Amino acid sequence: QVQLAESGGGSVQAGGSLRLSCAASGSPFISSGDVMGWYRQAPGKQRELVANMYVKTTNYAESVQGRFTISRDNAKKTVYLQMNSVKPEDAGVYFCMRRVRGHDYWGQGTQVTVSS
Repeated sequence: QVQLAESGGGSVQAGGSLRLSCAASGSPFISSGDVMGWYRQAPGKQRELVANMYVKTTNYAESVQGRFTISRDNAKKTVYLQMNSVKPEDAGVYFCMRRVRGHDYWGQGTQVTVSS
């Protein structure tokens, strides 16, 4: 069973930066070829894709393009989300996702609060 442990959430002022981490464990099938992604959910809204990556291909929501960067450390089985120039509308619960052998696993979520 794959477990995803997120960290790095918290409070940040608008214009500031934050880095989220998501470490995977619990399965020998975790691979650098997994699809990995970050999603977020604001109160009263649906969960939306923020960024994902597969091998060397990355994809970003238009609202974060140029401000957020997804990256990974294969040796640590960890995916990161560097959030720069944070805006109030970036606030919400951020979830990491990892697709291992066709099954999507989710982290428990980490709260990001943005003060203006």
